[in-house]
Amino acid sequence: MKYLNALNKITGVGSQKIRKMIGFLGSAEKAWEANFKELSGSGLEEKLIRNILTERDRVNPDEEWEKMVKEGIEMITIEDENYPELLKEIPNPPYSLYVKGEMAFNSQPMITVVGSRKLTGYGKQAAYGLAQDLSRAGITIVSGMALGIDTAAHRGALDAKGKTIAVLGNGLDDKNISPQTNFNLSREITFSGALVSDYPAGTPALPGSFPARNRIMAGMSLGTLVIEAAQASGTLITASLALDFNREIFAVPGSIFSPVSEGTHQLIKSGAKLVSGAKDILEELSIEKLKEAEKIKKIIPDSPEEEKIIKILSGEPLHIDKIIKLSKLETSTASATIAIMEMKGMIKNMGGQNYIIII
Repeated sequence: MKYLNALNKITGVGSQKIRKMIGFLGSAEKAWEANFKELSGSGLEEKLIRNILTERDRVNPDEEWEKMVKEGIEMITIEDENYPELLKEIPNPPYSLYVKGEMAFNSQPMITVVGSRKLTGYGKQAAYGLAQDLSRAGITIVSGMALGIDTAAHRGALDAKGKTIAVLGNGLDDKNISPQTNFNLSREITFSGALVSDYPAGTPALPGSFPARNRIMAGMSLGTLVIEAAQASGTLITASLALDFNREIFAVPGSIFSPVSEGTHQLIKSGAKLVSGAKDILEELSIEKLKEAEKIKKIIPDSPEEEKIIKILSGEPLHIDKIIKLSKLETSTASATIAIMEMKGMIKNMGGQNYIIII
């Protein structure tokens, strides 16, 4: 594996080139040690061969592998049993994947959830809630750990004690986790799923690396769920790739006045499955194991104060000031009750002291 990782450090060497070299020379180690004539025999162009011969003098396979070990990064190839089965079906799938975490990729179905970085409160609630319900139904949530919808989806899966996978367009070493504001989230994901990339450790996040990330997300899942995407959103690229790979496309409708819903509405007009709940996705995919996703938990209040707040709250975020006013409770009593209910998992703060009931 260390020679395969070393080859990935060479500029211009991707999955197709690695397949050619290993197919002709027999192994990654032989490909790494090959001379000009041997590399030429594998079908590589002269410019790339000269680049390989130049750059490999600056790459130490043992040192690079040691960096991975210290970072807790593992590597799997397309021949491994744990390699995502659906990903093998796309054109030119990644020959190898870097993985950080504990994840049996073929243990349960996967759904990719993507959307706008500039999400609304509605989008955040939709992403979080749908990810929770899908997780409870035994679905692994796949996303890109970007700010916005991606983050809400990962968080929903984690809070439901489900599995989630973050596919990144950078190396999985701590220094290059992107965005760094989601570093703590990345750590949580490794305990309940995995970080995945086809870029070696030390690779920063660059605009050109995201198409590869999007291909993996779309390719490894049964379908892609889009929540809030503008007309020219990069999110639509992932949806388009999913369509190319013959995967299902799902979209959550939004306000007709919201620019971040224009793309999702266009997807629905083009034939994407309109989603108003997790059940729509599960039925479309013929997944019968609905578990808790189609059950509504009856919340039993432990006090008269909790009962008043439960009657007020719904799936729409409500600010604490409004809760206090409607419940007619003293401010200190309402605040203390809300804090206790949140700790019990009865309600959730969606940000800015806006609360929803957890059903």
